[in-house]
Amino acid sequence: MYKVTKELRFCYGHRLLNYQGICMHPHGHNSKVEVELTLSSLDERHMVVDFGEIKGTIQGWIDEKIDHKMVLHKDDPLVKVLGELHEPMFLLNTNPTAESLARLIYEFAASKGFPVSEVRLWEGFTSYASYSQSKHEVAGEAVAYSKP
Repeated sequence: MYKVTKELRFCYGHRLLNYQGICMHPHGHNSKVEVELTLSSLDERHMVVDFGEIKGTIQGWIDEKIDHKMVLHKDDPLVKVLGELHEPMFLLNTNPTAESLARLIYEFAASKGFPVSEVRLWEGFTSYASYSQSKHEVAGEAVAYSKP
């Protein structure tokens, strides 16, 4: 198997509902995402995927949808307040954990036809969450909700 990994970066704010600890309060992260792509054979260019294609598509989507936004659960009371202030948000059907964001990015990459095998989202220098999906796994409820 051939594998390539592209590192992408973005900043976001969030808070966690139903959580006791410092992450229950609004705060931000400078995140690193590692998108791993895997194929059993190379394309006609002798590549899994060109790094520029990964950056252009996936980083472009992250920059448009998530970067410098408050990423919140759709039922978070902050949604109404921030919406009234016209603050940029991205809403999820679930708590905006590192795990949820890793899955969100994985699902976007897969929807664009990338042979994504794993996404690792670093929520700082020492901690990351990852998401991968087996060939036999059926995708559950989509993580993303909408942008108000």
